[in-house]
Amino acid sequence: MSLHRDAYDVLSGWAAPTPGEELLRKDFLAHLDAYENAMWRECAPGHLTATTAVISHDGSRVLLTLHPKAGMWLPMGGHCEVSDGSLAEVALREATEESGIAGLRLLPGPLALDRHQVWCHPPHSWHLDVEYGAVAPPGAEAVISDESLDLRWFPVEEIPEPSDEATRRLAARAKTALNPHI
Repeated sequence: MSLHRDAYDVLSGWAAPTPGEELLRKDFLAHLDAYENAMWRECAPGHLTATTAVISHDGSRVLLTLHPKAGMWLPMGGHCEVSDGSLAEVALREATEESGIAGLRLLPGPLALDRHQVWCHPPHSWHLDVEYGAVAPPGAEAVISDESLDLRWFPVEEIPEPSDEATRRLAARAKTALNPHI
């Protein structure tokens, strides 16, 4: 199955938890219908990406990267590559590459959707972000990659500034997905 088909199937079957995300889900599906290359960075109007909130094994902390272009504390994430077979694979690959943590376990997802303006195609384009959560093994130590200015664990309820609401929402949903009864 192609990555484009996987994205279509994932988004078609996903129950959006908010009215705003339902609108995004429909917009993302329309984008997939309109652009054969919707999964790739080359799609100038925008392209699907995957983001992953990496949380500690007990769900108390989230690993965030200080993103060099955005200048904000954000979850791991990025572009699809031709070797990726699914959005879940993109999410796990990006989280592993950017965190340096082996053995991450992806939570069932997606957990959220977000659309944000980026600089891939000046003056700007859009990331149509499908968001997941992953659990780090106990004792996991993150290793900074060249895609980050800094990499730190933060309590899920105490994400520092500068960050954004999408990051806070995704971290909280990942914690809930891991520990639904808390």
